[in-house]
Amino acid sequence: MNTPTERLAAEGVSVWLDHVSRPDILSGKLARLIATRHVTGATTDPTTFANALSTGQEYEAQVDRLARRRVPIDEAIFSIATVDVRSACDLFLPIYDATAGVDGRVSIDVSPELAHDTEGIVAQAKELWSRVDSPNVLIKIPATTAGLPAITEVIGAGISVDVTLIFGRERYGEVIDAYLAGLEKAGEAGIDLSGIHSVASFFVSDVDSEVDRRLAAIGTDEADALASRAGLANARLAYELYKQRFAEERAAALLAAGANVQRLLWASTSVGDAAWPDTTYIAGLVAPDTVCTLPEKTLGATLDRAEITGDVVTGGYAEARAVFERLAAIGVDVDDVARVLERKCVQRSIASWYELQQTVYGVLAPLKAA
Repeated sequence: MNTPTERLAAEGVSVWLDHVSRPDILSGKLARLIATRHVTGATTDPTTFANALSTGQEYEAQVDRLARRRVPIDEAIFSIATVDVRSACDLFLPIYDATAGVDGRVSIDVSPELAHDTEGIVAQAKELWSRVDSPNVLIKIPATTAGLPAITEVIGAGISVDVTLIFGRERYGEVIDAYLAGLEKAGEAGIDLSGIHSVASFFVSDVDSEVDRRLAAIGTDEADALASRAGLANARLAYELYKQRFAEERAAALLAAGANVQRLLWASTSVGDAAWPDTTYIAGLVAPDTVCTLPEKTLGATLDRAEITGDVVTGGYAEARAVFERLAAIGVDVDDVARVLERKCVQRSIASWYELQQTVYGVLAPLKAA
């Protein structure tokens, strides 16, 4: 255990890359990250995908075929993305096999435009599952009000899910309920529960950004002292809830029947405050049975200098609650923070999707006109 990423693995933390792109796959870069930096999974990101598509020659042949067929924009996006995700799944398959499906996972998003459309989410999740056709893919579904019943329906169909855009513990509890209900539905349908996996993507730095904005407006010494402390506190208390809920009778019965826990995944792990080390969220959220998604820059920082000292979460519940009590005392409503962030980040995801659509249109349109 010589490197920080090896120590993370020893502590039960899986390190996943926060993007997938064809240039990284074809150049061998992703394979090198798997081999040398102990990356055991990946998620997709529309912005990174758009950048790769606009600059990478690796997409030209497929784009030309799609243009000649005059494929609609969204269909083209999913045609291109599923090829990348399927290729990434192939690279991660040995890890998937070695970990009995726990790791070696690659996530792909349903369209953010469906964030408030339960039936649309379910239909597209099932379509993506079929199109990628890899056992180690996860379908990424937002934890919106409409997303919750979709999670139950999709899990109930035996499809593995990455639940995304979770900012508060109340909504996280509802995500756990949706997952357990889906497992119960799958069991009633005779589906093997051991083959269903899920992660719950809990966002960290966004919470600090929103809370710190409110603290700056308050402007007192006590407010200044609480800056950049809410993100870790919120995530640690989410982990406490995870441990409690999966020890309860309902979950225990499903686990005894072969089901898997829904692991917490730490998302949004780039540090926004330059005063804090860039490995703050990685080193501060070490706990068994978790996943940490990292952009490549943060992955490099982690490998170079992160100080991994063991599980720092389960012993930090009291301190985390104290942070929330102090925030409440000066007028910061963390439940409102979670609601605001969900709304903002859904809108941001839709905006990123529109940018991706424009990128694909910009690439396809000249070819269709030729």
